[in-house]
Formats: sequence, structure tokens, C-alpha cells
Amino acid sequence: MSFERVLVVGAGQMGAGIAQVVAASGREVALHDSQPGAVERGLETMRRSLGKLHEKGGPEPDEVLARVTAVEELSEADLLIEAIVEQAEAKRELFRAADETLPAHAVLASNTSSIPITALAAATSRPERVIGMHFFNPVPMLALVEVIRAEQTSDETAAAIVALARDLGKTPAEANDFPGFVSNRILMPFLNEAAYALMEGVAEAEAIDTVAKLGFAHPMGPLALADLIGLDTCVAIMEVLHEGLGDPKYAPCPLLRRYVAAGRLGRKSGRGFYEYD
Repeated sequence: MSFERVLVVGAGQMGAGIAQVVAASGREVALHDSQPGAVERGLETMRRSLGKLHEKGGPEPDEVLARVTAVEELSEADLLIEAIVEQAEAKRELFRAADETLPAHAVLASNTSSIPITALAAATSRPERVIGMHFFNPVPMLALVEVIRAEQTSDETAAAIVALARDLGKTPAEANDFPGFVSNRILMPFLNEAAYALMEGVAEAEAIDTVAKLGFAHPMGPLALADLIGLDTCVAIMEVLHEGLGDPKYAPCPLLRRYVAAGRLGRKSGRGFYEYD
């Protein structure tokens, strides 16, 4: 399989980062987002990121951006990488539409961090060509790509996506299709327990994060990391884990739910566990 033209749907933080690394690999990228102004904001995010990388010896921003085309609807491509909101029905609807629009040889990949790939594959007429391709934030900087096989994913599709991840300069880690896969099945209970420690008055946020950074040698504390991910995203992922695994230990902390209800979503809203300019 050859992926010379890639359609990235979703121009937010993750989608823009994915479009950037794909374009930097020399491939043509079509970038689509149904939200007004989202693609323009995504392109500006890419320009800032590429500018910082160029200062450290990276490629010319204009050369990379010249390979990115904004499109108003789904367009023909060899590969779809979906990076929209973490809602199962929205993703299934997109996969149904992409299945009808993209050529028969195209692979449909999801950047979901928790939603079952098998269910997305079942929404299409090409389930053997559906796979999870979970990048990590910030995409241009972090090397990992979690490659998740649905029950229906063919060996050929999996091998092609693993090879693509390596060609993008990433390190693929293959996982089977269980709720949360590997990364969030481990990470989310950690973040959730940190929220409980704050809610129950065990320590202040700064102290909790300091313990993780200095005691566990983590580059970022769990509460600051939750703010970076987005508290609404954390809650959505934990709800998928809770429903899929049926274990109450995966239920989101009430403090997380309160913050999300209050619009305290983390960095993207200016306030979560911490306040941001």
C-alpha cells in the first residue's frame, strides 16, 4: 500500500499536528474541518510549530505548508486519518461518509484514544481496511503512535500503517482493540486518582504534580497533563473505559465532572486545575 495523498479530518490541536508531520514527510495532505475557521486556525498552529522547528534546523515552513490543501468536504485520498471530537457516533458517521467517498483501496484510520476501532470498522463496507492510528500530543514532538487493530483489520493494512508510522519518524506500538487500548487504560486511572487526591484534600495540585515529577521522574504532573489533554476529553475517555470494562474504578472523579460542567476544560479554556494566560 502506498499513501501519497492523505486526508486529515479535524484541524484542532491533534489534527493540525498530524497534518504537519504527514506533510513534512513529503506527502500531499488535504485538511478538512466542518467547523467554521477551524482549518485556518489549524494552519496557523502548523506555521508556528514549523517556525520553532525551523529555528532548530527543521524544514522551511512554507515548503511543508505548500503540501497542505484546505478542502471544504471529504476528498479523494489513499488514507483518511480522523481526528475529530471523541464521540463514538460522530466518528461512525464520518467513517460511513468516508467509506462512500474515498476510493476502494483507501485505508480509514482513526486517531481516537479510546473508542473501539471494531465498531468504526463495522460502519463501513471495508472493515479490513480500518485501523486505529493514535498519535500523542504534541504530535510533532512525541515519537509514539499506537497502532490498534480492529477484529476485522487485515495483516496487510496493519503492516502498511506500521511502515507509514516509521516513515513519519514515529515509533509504532501495536495493540489490540480493548477499551482505552494500552495508553489510556494505564494513564487515565493515574490522572483520575490524582483528581481524587486533590478533591479529598490529600494535597494541593502543585504538590501532587511535584510528587509525580520528582518522585516518579515524569516530565509533567498528572493534573497539568490532564489540563493539556483537556478535562472534557479525559472524562469522555474514562466514560468509554467505564462502560467498556464495567469496572467502577474507571468512573470519572466527581471533581473532574464538576470542572467540565463549569467550563474548566484545561489549557484550551484558560482554566482547569491551573489557570493559563
